[in-house]
Amino acid sequence: MHHALEIVLTQAVTVAELRRAAQNWPLAANHDTSRLMAVAGGKTPERAAHRLRQRLAGRLPIDVITSHYPDAYGCVLLNIDFPPDAHTTLRQNARRAGLTPERFVQEALQRALAEHADREADRLDHAVRQLLAHTTPAHLLSAVGHALTRPQQDLAP
Repeated sequence: MHHALEIVLTQAVTVAELRRAAQNWPLAANHDTSRLMAVAGGKTPERAAHRLRQRLAGRLPIDVITSHYPDAYGCVLLNIDFPPDAHTTLRQNARRAGLTPERFVQEALQRALAEHADREADRLDHAVRQLLAHTTPAHLLSAVGHALTRPQQDLAP
């Protein structure tokens, strides 16, 4: 099987660096060469990402490799190469929690995303209440509908 993978770099690379890396693996770059796309073979996305990282290690400043498409459960793979000290700490904390390091990171990310979603919901609720203090629900709903039907570039603050 082949898997579409996105490579997030710690910094943009030059055209020459990209060409050298592409000699080892076909890559497609975004406009500023800070993100790359690749197709990698492997039985699983995890194996494909591992293989890609091994092949490109030392040639590109790779931060994270992700699966480009979500799996059947809506999840994307995050392939992160932690520094040795961070990896040791992660293994110790996972062991104390009775989890594998992968499961420990997964649960920590899920908690962080849930907390972020709660904060965002609270922020939006507060903003809507502030707006409703100065207008009617019908006017606010009309304004929201109008804003959502405009082209995306008009929505930027």
